[in-house]
Amino acid sequence: MLRSGAVMAAGSVVSRATGFVRSAVVAAAIGVGMVADGYAVGNSLPTIVYMLLIGGALNAVFVPELVRAAKEHEDGGAAYTDRLLTVCGLALLVLTAGAVWAAPAIVDAYTDYPPGQTAMTVAFARYCLPQIFFLGLFTLLGQVLNARGRFGAMMWTPVLNNVVVIAVFGVCLATFATGDGGPLDAAETALLGWGTTAGIVVQALALLPVLRAARFRYRPRFDWRGSGLTRPLRNAGWLVLLVLTNQVAYWVTTRLATAAGLHAKAAGIDGGAGFSAYNNAYLLWAVPHGIITVSLMTALLPRMSASAADADTAAVRRDVSYALRSSAAAVVPAACVLFTLAQPALTLVFRYGETDEAAVAVMAGTLMAFAPGLIAFSGQYVLSRTFYALSDTRTPFLLNLMIAGLNAGLSLVAYALLPARWAVTGMAGGYSLALWAGWAVTALVLHRRLAARGAGPAAGARAPEAARPVEAARSAADHAAEAARPAAVRSPRAPARALAAQARLLVAAVPATALGYGAARWAEPGGAVASAGAGAAAIAAGFVLLARPLRLTEIDTLVTGAVARLRRRS
Repeated sequence: MLRSGAVMAAGSVVSRATGFVRSAVVAAAIGVGMVADGYAVGNSLPTIVYMLLIGGALNAVFVPELVRAAKEHEDGGAAYTDRLLTVCGLALLVLTAGAVWAAPAIVDAYTDYPPGQTAMTVAFARYCLPQIFFLGLFTLLGQVLNARGRFGAMMWTPVLNNVVVIAVFGVCLATFATGDGGPLDAAETALLGWGTTAGIVVQALALLPVLRAARFRYRPRFDWRGSGLTRPLRNAGWLVLLVLTNQVAYWVTTRLATAAGLHAKAAGIDGGAGFSAYNNAYLLWAVPHGIITVSLMTALLPRMSASAADADTAAVRRDVSYALRSSAAAVVPAACVLFTLAQPALTLVFRYGETDEAAVAVMAGTLMAFAPGLIAFSGQYVLSRTFYALSDTRTPFLLNLMIAGLNAGLSLVAYALLPARWAVTGMAGGYSLALWAGWAVTALVLHRRLAARGAGPAAGARAPEAARPVEAARSAADHAAEAARPAAVRSPRAPARALAAQARLLVAAVPATALGYGAARWAEPGGAVASAGAGAAAIAAGFVLLARPLRLTEIDTLVTGAVARLRRRS
């Protein structure tokens, strides 16, 4: 599991790094003004529609159901997998065709642009909306690989997507980018739109050779009646409702952010105060979560699902405690880095071409408002995936209603009370507050759920001996290793103790952030690279120095292991 997590984290690092290059090239080619807003909305709509109607369900339901089928079916779940792929593939085709046809209505629902801006945004949307099918295909095939213990490809293939888009916008930068932020003609819009979609196509199709190497062969199956598809479809229904509530909040934010961009432009502020600025700050903010928490939970989810299927609640507790502590040990310092170094970091990524210093300053304020929410975002992700491993999608939906409602309400308050230049910053801060509230309530509900389920099977109980790929994680050696772990980890209160460990990390974050801020300001005359490097090093040093006094076990273990490896090599 640790090796799988490391492979995924490495792929995510490379993917995010090339993603930043991609964002920088896009910003250099079309800026962060109204053209960029139109492209950002058009390119966001495929993901919005996909997640709204089917994407969240595929992400959360597929792995637990495939793991359960592998344990219970005589053929290892092969026929069940084929049926599920066939149902979802047909749904994706219908959804994609309908979305392309309804592109003008979808754009009108998310924006309030004047006619010229609307026409350009609709054109971008029509070129990008076919991505829906390939986003779904990528998720479907990736979840099949994850259920079979093949985790790396889904994290590495997005690099190909980024390379394609970088090449497309590089052509734009070399041939027709004027530097004045002027509108694009039809051919230029088509090149950027279809080029962006080509990246998603390459990303999805790149999984096919990996599936063949995993000895997976797909055969369409339409014998759905009585095949056990009712349960995953019912669970998927709750997730569709969950995503729907998220998208209502996102719709509110998008409408308000695009309106704020228009107001800012009318006030003479062209760039950095609209939806593209909010989107760019969000992309940087989500990087640590994608590298750390998503990689960790992707590797853990099959094992947690197998434990839940065996009614081994103690093993579920151990895994959720491990995930909370391990992810927080990296996410909390990362949040400090984003808060302290927002200005130099965004300068390094976006301060090229048509993006000026004033636009970067507004984006930096937005990133600083996002930063505290990263901790809660990561924790909420861990807890919600635990519910999914328990085959419960209804409870996360009900809990998410509160988060989405707070997000939308606080965005409205920020838009109404703040000047147009800072409206998107207030929306980001509102999202952070909503995430913290949701995380606290979700932790309480999950703690009670796990306590109510009891300690799991009796000591020494073994899972069925059926030959299934995921059962390697529940081998006798693994059980022995878990039994040897400290009592504090094996306790039914392990998740609560994990939250206490996170509280100690937050205490350490205050002096570490102050130290990083001082170092960044001191190195500021040397430029953005020197400022960012000095600040990040100071924050890391602050956490290392406080690891022993505050009993930051994960950080202390990481440092001790690194020192030991360096000594062995020397």
